[in-house]
Amino acid sequence: MIRVQIPYHLRCLARVEGEVTLDVPAPVTIRTVLDALEARYPMLAGTVRDHDTQRRRPFLRFFACEEDISLESPDTPLPDPIVQGREPLLIIGAIAGG
Repeated sequence: MIRVQIPYHLRCLARVEGEVTLDVPAPVTIRTVLDALEARYPMLAGTVRDHDTQRRRPFLRFFACEEDISLESPDTPLPDPIVQGREPLLIIGAIAGG
């Protein structure tokens, strides 16, 4: 089981509390995790990544094992602690302003 923490506004939209757990087939990548997330919570389709381009939405970042992996290829395998469920994949809403 893959553990995913999503921002509060997306948890509200999906009507979930706390972490989300997903069954993700190998190889576990950002793409396969997001595919599983959108399959389980269809209302999140288009909120984390663009419908057409599948690119990460601005102001959202991905973290795995305390490392920002937002700019990595979506097909890069995630670290073992994420795959084994020991650590969550974090989807963080960035804060912007002046």
